[in-house]
Amino acid sequence: MSPSCASARPLVVSTDEGLLDELLRLLAAAGAEPELATGGPALRRAYRQAPLVLIGADALASGVVQALPRRPAVVVVATRELPAADWAGAVELGAERVAVLPGDESWLLARSTAAVRAPVERGRLVVVGGSCGGAGASTVATAVALAAAPGVTLVDADPWGAGLDLLLGAERSDGLRWPELAGLRGRVAGDALLAALPDVGGVHVLAASRSSPGHVPVEALTAVVDAARAVGCPVVVDVPRSAGGDATAVAADADLALLVVPARLRAATAARLQVEAPDSPWAGAHLVVRRIPGGLTSEEVSDVVGSPVLAELAHDRSAVPRGERGEPPLVSPRSPLGVVARRVWGALRSPADPR
Repeated sequence: MSPSCASARPLVVSTDEGLLDELLRLLAAAGAEPELATGGPALRRAYRQAPLVLIGADALASGVVQALPRRPAVVVVATRELPAADWAGAVELGAERVAVLPGDESWLLARSTAAVRAPVERGRLVVVGGSCGGAGASTVATAVALAAAPGVTLVDADPWGAGLDLLLGAERSDGLRWPELAGLRGRVAGDALLAALPDVGGVHVLAASRSSPGHVPVEALTAVVDAARAVGCPVVVDVPRSAGGDATAVAADADLALLVVPARLRAATAARLQVEAPDSPWAGAHLVVRRIPGGLTSEEVSDVVGSPVLAELAHDRSAVPRGERGEPPLVSPRSPLGVVARRVWGALRSPADPR
């Protein structure tokens, strides 16, 4: 679900062959094929429609260029510092910047890349946690991700949970795990990140390591989630109960936080403690109540916790044997986990319509 190039082409206005060569090279690196024009109807049409207009310093004195109306996303490009008269022309044209090559090459490449990318809706974020050990949060998180495939990312934030790739039967799949990505900080290229992760049935999974488990830094977790969402990829994060402040940092930006609660009084009471804790990431959470024979009703769980129930998870006899065989959870429309997963995406009105 990576961004696609815009249909409109950037416009280049110049007759300087050396400068044209440089601009064509930069735009090719940005993934764009420009339109070249120096006058007439072609120039006026392209000037109106282009996502970015690059005007060579050699064209600033042209009467045709001087007659163009002001518009955003105009950059004057030169190979040396402009004389005062040309600076005045650039100001009169309303240029956002004068880029002098080669010094401003990196900036111009980034600006061109941003201009030729179509707008992408930020991917939805679902955070899943359990009220107690063994609640089934990891299985629910995996099912929610599978129901939105292809083009969804499942992030394992529990370094001691033996790896969510086990639930997908992907423990031998090639790709990066947390030990290789724990040092990430700041802005990360989403397309490159997703390409480096194991892909199982359309789910990009970032799992903990079984050979060298370790704490997942909140900065790395945030960087991964933001990178995937920035390219339009829905993200599901499995958060352990011990995550503390790390859960707060991720859940604060979640479109939907889910607490999986077995229908037992002790589990519901533990959920209430999580919801009512100071600065709790679960304060606005919805509940997924896992039915227990002879246990509480969903209404009783909701009353104890003080949070609304989004879905009930009926007993799924296939879940344990499928997990032991390394098979992903069953998310067909009538399966218990499939029903819950579709309720989650339906609540979000996600553009990724689960199958």
